[in-house]
Amino acid sequence: MTGHPPALALVDGNSFYCSCERVFDAKLERRPVIVLSNNDGCAVARTSEAKALGIKMGQPMFQIRDLCRDNKVAVFSSNYALYGDMSRRMNQIYDSFSPDVEIYSIDESFIDVSKLPVKDRTAWASDLRSTTRQWTGIPTCIGIGPTKTLAKLANKAAKKLPAGVLDLTDPTEQARVMANFPIGDVWGIGRASQAKLLSLGIRYAGQVREMDPKLARQLMTVVGEKIVHELNGIACIALETVAPQRKGCAVTRSFGQRVTMKAEMEQAVAGYATRLGEKLRRHHLATDHVTVFMHTSKFNDDEPQRSVSLTIDIPEATNDSLTLIKAAKRAVDRLWQSGFRYSKAGIITQDLVPPPIPQRALFDNLDHERAAKVMAAMDEANRRWGRATVVPAATMGGPAKGQTFSTKFEMRSPRFTTRWSELPETN
Repeated sequence: MTGHPPALALVDGNSFYCSCERVFDAKLERRPVIVLSNNDGCAVARTSEAKALGIKMGQPMFQIRDLCRDNKVAVFSSNYALYGDMSRRMNQIYDSFSPDVEIYSIDESFIDVSKLPVKDRTAWASDLRSTTRQWTGIPTCIGIGPTKTLAKLANKAAKKLPAGVLDLTDPTEQARVMANFPIGDVWGIGRASQAKLLSLGIRYAGQVREMDPKLARQLMTVVGEKIVHELNGIACIALETVAPQRKGCAVTRSFGQRVTMKAEMEQAVAGYATRLGEKLRRHHLATDHVTVFMHTSKFNDDEPQRSVSLTIDIPEATNDSLTLIKAAKRAVDRLWQSGFRYSKAGIITQDLVPPPIPQRALFDNLDHERAAKVMAAMDEANRRWGRATVVPAATMGGPAKGQTFSTKFEMRSPRFTTRWSELPETN
C-alpha cells in the first residue's frame, strides 16, 4: 500500500499526426494542417486552425479541396513510419518517468501515478509534458483520475486549459467538471448509446454518473454499467502494462486504382501475406489458416458489385511468408472472377498460436529449420535497410509490375526518422 489514492494519467499527443508534420517544418506552426487517410481519401487529423475553418473529421478531400487551397491549408498523406517512430520516442520518455505504462494507441498512453503524493501529481504531469515537448517537439495534454474513464475525461477537459493538465482525483472537482461535460465526449458512449441517453434527458457526464448501474446496463449493455462505476471512481478497466497476446491479425488495403486483372490481385495479396508473416514473427505467433477477401466499391452504384472471401487451411501452424503466400494465392485463384473493378482486398487470420519449433523436414516438402533462417535473414535485412528491401518474388514482377494498385501517398512527407535517404537536411 502506498498510502495514496489510486490514480492514472492519460497522456496524448495533440493532433498527433499533424504535430509530427510540424516538428520538421517550423513554417507549419500556426498554419492549418490536415492529414489524410489511405489513398488520400479523407481528413483523419486536423489542427485547431483547420477545425476553425469547418473541416470535419472524416470529411472527403474532394469536398474540401477548394477550401484548403483558398486558406493555404497544408495537406499531407499519412506517414505511418514517421508517426509510429515518434510514438515510440514519446513512450521511451514516459518509461523514464514511471515503470507502469500502458500504450493504449499510437498517440495515447496510460501511466500509473498512484505512488505519487496527490500534491505532486500536477507538477509531475507538467514536467512530463514539457520534457516530451522539448525532446520530441510534440505537444501533449495530460488528464489524471482514479479510473481510466475519469483520466480520459480529464484529458479531454485539459485540452481547453492553458496548462494542458487536469487532475480529477478529487470528487468535488470531478462533479464540477462533469456537470457540463457532454455525454458524447465520455469514453465508451457511442452514437447509439448517446441517442438513448438523450431520449431520457441525460446530456452530461454528471447525469450518467448518477444513473442506476442496472439501468445503464439495460440501455448500453455491460459497457454502460462499467462507465457508471468508473465515473464514480470505481475502477473496472485494469491497466495493462504487458500487452495481451494477439488473438488475430489482418493486413488490408484499399487500392490506389481499381484492380481488374487477376495477376494484379495475386501480387497485391502476396504482398499482404508477406506483411502478415512479418507481423506474426514479430509477435512470436503462427497460424494454421488464412482468410482472403476482395470486394468492389459500394460507392459505385453504376458498376457491378461483388464481395467474396475464402478461408484456406494450412497443414501446420506457420509464420513463414512463403507458405502464407501460397495459401493466399490459392484463395485468389478460387475467388477470382473477371468483369469487376475491385477496390479493396485483404488477408485475415484468427486463433493465433505459438510457432512450432523449427526442425528439418522428414515427411513433408518444407524444411522448417531452413525456412526459419530465411525469414530471419529477410526480417533483419528489412529492419536494417528499410521495409521491402528484400521481398518474395511473388510480390513483384509479371504483368502487375509497377503496382498501379498500390495505396496512394501523393502528399506524404519524408520519413525523417526511419530512412537514411530521407533524413532532414540543413543549409
